[in-house]
Amino acid sequence: MLTDGFGRVHRDLRVSLTDRCQLRCTYCMPAEGLPWAQDVLTADEIARVVRVAVREGITEVRLTGGEPLLRRDIVDIVAAIDVPDLSLTTNGMGLARLADELKAAGLHRVNVSVDTLRPDRFRMLTRRGGHEAVLDGLYAARAAGLTPVKVNTVLMRGVNDDEILELVAWARAEELQLRFIEHMPLGPEGSWERSDMVTAEEVLEVLGSAYAVTPLDGRESAPAELWQLDGSGPPVGVIASVTRPFCGDCDRLRLTADGHLRSCLFARDEDDLRPLLRGGGSDDALAEFLHATLARKGAGHGIGLPGFQQPERTMSEIGG
Repeated sequence: MLTDGFGRVHRDLRVSLTDRCQLRCTYCMPAEGLPWAQDVLTADEIARVVRVAVREGITEVRLTGGEPLLRRDIVDIVAAIDVPDLSLTTNGMGLARLADELKAAGLHRVNVSVDTLRPDRFRMLTRRGGHEAVLDGLYAARAAGLTPVKVNTVLMRGVNDDEILELVAWARAEELQLRFIEHMPLGPEGSWERSDMVTAEEVLEVLGSAYAVTPLDGRESAPAELWQLDGSGPPVGVIASVTRPFCGDCDRLRLTADGHLRSCLFARDEDDLRPLLRGGGSDDALAEFLHATLARKGAGHGIGLPGFQQPERTMSEIGG
C-alpha cells in the first residue's frame, strides 16, 4: 500500500494531462496565460505510471489539467488505464464532441466546472466565450452515461455568490451533483484574498434559508461534505479546503503533466519522474519512487498558519 509517514493510505491518483487551457479563469490564470510546458509525459508514460501505481494500491484515477480534453490522444489515454474508478475533470468545452468516445474507451464519470449560469458573467470570469458549449458538454456527458455528473463551482464574494440558490435549483432539476468549492490560493500571485472567499459556513447558511439541510455520512477521504436538501434529490457538496481542511484523511497523490510527483496540492516541492521513466528505470524503481515521495508528505497544507506560502505553480500547472 502507498502509505505516508502519518499512516494515511493513498488510493487516489490525480493525473494532469496538460497545463494548457482555452479559458483564462480569473482565479486560475493571468489574462495573458502562462508559459506552457514543452516536455509533457506521453500516453505510454502516463499509462505506465498509472499501472505501477495501481499495483501499489491506487484504486481511483482522475484525469485533470489544464484542460485534459485538449490532448489529442485523450481517448487513447483513457483506454490504456485499467482502474476501478476512472474520472475526468474538465471545463466542458470539448465534451459534447467526445463524451460517447470517452465512455466507450472506459471513462466512468466526469466533473464539469460551471461557475455561473449567466453567459455574460461566464465571459467576465473566463475572459472567453463558450458558456453554451460548456452546458452542451455537460448534458452530452449525462446522455452518454458518464454519471454521476458532478458540477464544480468556485464561489467568489461579489462575483458569483449571488447565484448559490439559482445553481442549486438548476442542479436539482437536471439531476446533477453540485459541489461548491472554497476559493483556494492557487491562482496567479496576488489573486487570492481570504476576505474574498465565500466560506462553507456561509454557503450552508444560504442553503438553510431555502431548504432543510441534512448532513450525509460516509465521507471518508472524499474532499466534499455532502448535504441532502429537503430529504430528496442529488446531494449538494461543499469542499472547504481552507476553513475545514480534511488533510488528516487525505489519500491523494498527484502527477503533473510534465512528470513531477506531488504529495500535496499545496506542496512547494515535487519529484521529477522523467529521468527514471526515460532512463531505463524498472517498474520496481518507479514504485520505490512513489513510496519515497509519500514518505516526505506533510501533515497538512497549513493555510492560515504563520509561514504558509502559496505554491510557486498555479492550479493549471499542478492539476486539479
